[in-house]
Amino acid sequence: MLRAVLTLGGTAAGLAALLSFKTHMVGAADAAPVMPPSTSSATSPAAGMSAPTSAAATHAAGKGKNAAAAGKSPSMQASAAASTLTVAGAVEQTQYGPMQVQVTLAGQKITNVSVLQRTNDGSESDQIDAFAIPKLTSEALAAQSAKIDAVSGASYTSSGYIQSLQSALDKATA
Repeated sequence: MLRAVLTLGGTAAGLAALLSFKTHMVGAADAAPVMPPSTSSATSPAAGMSAPTSAAATHAAGKGKNAAAAGKSPSMQASAAASTLTVAGAVEQTQYGPMQVQVTLAGQKITNVSVLQRTNDGSESDQIDAFAIPKLTSEALAAQSAKIDAVSGASYTSSGYIQSLQSALDKATA
């Protein structure tokens, strides 16, 4: 009889603990501050860089005074508060196809990472990319660098993404 009372009491306590447990999902909004969408100009992936959006840099580029430096200088971009710089990374070849990302920077802060090319080896690649790319993007925004963990089950996608992101960041600081 004592065993039955202890078993029922333990079961009731365990059930109460289980029902009172609250989960908390860490999403992209928790990992990084929410930024309003930036107004970036059209990008030529082949060129790897877009025109700056600050009025001063656009004015300098329009006058022909060091137009090449106006589009590539991170220090000029950092000096203007509303400027953004969008840089396309190198196309990284993976076992399942190419991977290329584009990064948008406001000063030295990564505000957006978008995928220009992704692996294309059928429906399995599509499923893996749909699962892995949002996680990689969230981690890149939280880490503010390309030093992020690979997604389990998406080794090739992760590797291509990270390498392309690092090349874009290297171009932005060059």
